[in-house]
Amino acid sequence: MLDFMFMKQYPKSWINKKVFLLVLALSITATACASIETRMEKSTGQIFLYGEIHGVPRILNKQLEIWRNYYHNRNMRHMFIEFPYFTAEFLNMWMQSENDDILYKLFDDWVGSCWHSPHVLMFFKTIKNDFPETIFHGVDILVWHAPTGIRFLQHLKDNNMQGTEQYLMTLETLKQGERFYDQGNFDFEFRVTAMTENFIRAFDRLGDQNVMGIFGKAHISLGYRVLGLPDIPTLAERLRERYGDSVHAMDLAWLTLLIDPIKIDIISLNGVDYEVSYFGTCSAIFRDVVLRSFWRLENAYDDFSGSPTNGDWIPFNDYPMVIKMNQVIIVDFMFTDGSIERVFFRSSEGEYLHGIPNGLPITIGFSVD
Repeated sequence: MLDFMFMKQYPKSWINKKVFLLVLALSITATACASIETRMEKSTGQIFLYGEIHGVPRILNKQLEIWRNYYHNRNMRHMFIEFPYFTAEFLNMWMQSENDDILYKLFDDWVGSCWHSPHVLMFFKTIKNDFPETIFHGVDILVWHAPTGIRFLQHLKDNNMQGTEQYLMTLETLKQGERFYDQGNFDFEFRVTAMTENFIRAFDRLGDQNVMGIFGKAHISLGYRVLGLPDIPTLAERLRERYGDSVHAMDLAWLTLLIDPIKIDIISLNGVDYEVSYFGTCSAIFRDVVLRSFWRLENAYDDFSGSPTNGDWIPFNDYPMVIKMNQVIIVDFMFTDGSIERVFFRSSEGEYLHGIPNGLPITIGFSVD
């Protein structure tokens, strides 16, 4: 029968503790002898965004292949990543260091996340070894990065760098993370807005330099809205509003799509036994959902094609496996409080996001007695 494969997650009590540390750090008054320049002349460079599922070896290897071409054949040096400003600053310090102490300390900070993987560690080591002039730019604000930010503030204080731009940028990023968390209610619209502002500020300083960006696949979507908030423009869409056709986006998540299930079980519905194929459990950060487990109910479409819909939907490209028409999918949602909700979806002809023909195909949720 069904069971679950849960990734290690930070409990709410952990987040609350880190938010307390965040507030403590922000209580320090920065000496205002420097300011953050928030707007410069618009860059004329090109932006190449690549969407990923975090920590997947096949995608990481593909990103290194792409960066190798950009680095050696197009003289690109700037890589934008889905980490905060201060994490990228630590990475840049590590790139100039003679050992990997800084990297391993960051790796410890990533425990419980998709980035705490030996494949991610090797990704960064390969960049240092093979592309040593790479410069990282972090634009994210997620609150669980706060310990890294607090440690970076301490590093700056120890080196008498209070009031510098690095110090003020770190404080601002921590404040953004606090705003995103909003006492336990994740404000994803604010996160995308802040990430975009952070990206623009860093990119415009580069003048005519081309850059590569690596973000979760939801952030680089063009032409539709995702992130669990269908009416909110993505990072890529907002960048295109400013830079137009200079923004290019490619989703690499297809490299992870599973053809064969991890295992097959039996489930009984309405007195009928069905084979159900399991395709894994993935982390999720939207609203109050932390994990999603995916199953395919085999040879069941005809039995449920007429079941009433419930308003739920998931795009085809949000699944870890290949979705074909006339299939039934089960998704188990695990919430921050540990509760689990099971939702059934079916893939039917003519179902597209926002009803746009030939747009992004979606699976539609339906009710099961």
